[in-house]
Amino acid sequence: MAQWIIDDSHSLIQFTVRHMMISKVRGRFDRFNGTITADEQNPANSSVNVQIDAASINTRDAKRDGHLTSPDFLDVASYPYITFVSKRIETLDASHGRLIGDLTIRGVTREVTLDVEYNGQARSPWGTVSVGFHASTTINRKDWGLTWNMALETGGVLVGDEVEIDIEVELIRQEEQPETVEATATLSEG
Repeated sequence: MAQWIIDDSHSLIQFTVRHMMISKVRGRFDRFNGTITADEQNPANSSVNVQIDAASINTRDAKRDGHLTSPDFLDVASYPYITFVSKRIETLDASHGRLIGDLTIRGVTREVTLDVEYNGQARSPWGTVSVGFHASTTINRKDWGLTWNMALETGGVLVGDEVEIDIEVELIRQEEQPETVEATATLSEG
């Protein structure tokens, strides 16, 4: 089993949600980390564990971001992290699969399915090995207790319920470290 970590400088977790029923607002999370234990011979035996800093939400509007981190939405003071822990992986073909796991937001855990595309593997000029994936899904925010909204005078609501999630991730293989044997010396008295 190989260990991989997310290269956050070459990865992106972003989302899209309807605004006032007429446009879409896009945002992202700026801080996240994760580890993947991969069985390259049998991908179904692999596992994924990701932690997102909920306060790092960024929609390019400080006032909106402040509202999104408040108790009306993510309540980051009480729930600082959004997590995803895989339950199973389904391989569809050499480049496509499904990643099924538990997504926890605001202390509520629900199962989600991510459609995943494998983008290949490469060795960097510094000798590290990286792989790339694209993943996407759509969730209903109300399933996680994110129910705040406001009715519009023209009909409809301010914030859509469906949230499209789009992820670009680059993983770096962690080289196995040789096991260290600690030696202890015993002194015998004569």
